[in-house]
Amino acid sequence: MIKFITQYIKSMRLYYSFITGIAGWLGVSFYVYIATDFDSGEIAPSVGKKGVILILLFLCWGINQIINDYLGLKEDRINAPQRPMVTGELNPKLAITVSSILLILSGLITFLYLEPIAIIPLVLGVMLNIIYEYAKGYGILGNIIFGLMITMCSAFGFLAAGPTQAPYFTSSRLSVLSVVWIMNGLMTFYTYFKDYEGDKAAGKKTVIVKYGLTKSRKIAIISSFLPAIVFTVVYCSNLIVAPINRIFIILAVLTFFLEIKTGWLFYKNPKGKMTYFSLATNFRACACGQATFVALFNTELAMKLFLISYIFVGFLFNLHSNWKA
Repeated sequence: MIKFITQYIKSMRLYYSFITGIAGWLGVSFYVYIATDFDSGEIAPSVGKKGVILILLFLCWGINQIINDYLGLKEDRINAPQRPMVTGELNPKLAITVSSILLILSGLITFLYLEPIAIIPLVLGVMLNIIYEYAKGYGILGNIIFGLMITMCSAFGFLAAGPTQAPYFTSSRLSVLSVVWIMNGLMTFYTYFKDYEGDKAAGKKTVIVKYGLTKSRKIAIISSFLPAIVFTVVYCSNLIVAPINRIFIILAVLTFFLEIKTGWLFYKNPKGKMTYFSLATNFRACACGQATFVALFNTELAMKLFLISYIFVGFLFNLHSNWKA
């Protein structure tokens, strides 16, 4: 049992949890901002509810990752031959059973303690994770589905935080989700570089497989500007009802350089061992970018999330130093 728990936790790849965790906390921060600064009828959540939401958000990636590993065993035998589920150290059927039980418990906690409506993005997130494993074989569709999957975390955080008044989808809320969508769609694009050989052998035509490494490494540089461009367009169109502040600007500049560095790293190392280790910068850029977004609604929290994400994504990633696992 101890061996199973150890290998299960290893397979959760907890450095990814900051992606879902910060995305979801963005939703919570937005909800609290509306509840505090506007006469909207929303009620700010208690500390206890915030804590439960945070735990669910940080664990949801790892739980879903087990499902993703199970569905992707074919390409993982080439891309990551030393992963626990590939080597047999982690029993696939038992791992799926545990993940299913944990997802059911998450749903019950959401329904009974948080807000019943938040079950919708929870279920959609799981469904999109399953769809993603097949969608990634069809070019940019995989990136689109993955980005949508992570936006479900932001939607969950917002809806689980407290009672929400209709309409649920305003232009401001959809704009926030669109930026999260772009950030995460781009983040997963960079992860395809390390999976190039396995995806190609498995017949999955990701963007990298479709265009090849030479063209894709150029796309890596150009697309690194995309989150900044999308946010600028959305914000200048007055679609997000929150003023830009000094902390946001500082964190945004830092995030921008992280994104450019990510593009440069994959341009420089489109294949090989360094491609894997470049992912640490990629995940940091995405998590810190989402933390920067929080600064529009809560500057103190944003600074804490930015620093915690930068430090712990790297720390947890370094625990997975075996690039074949």
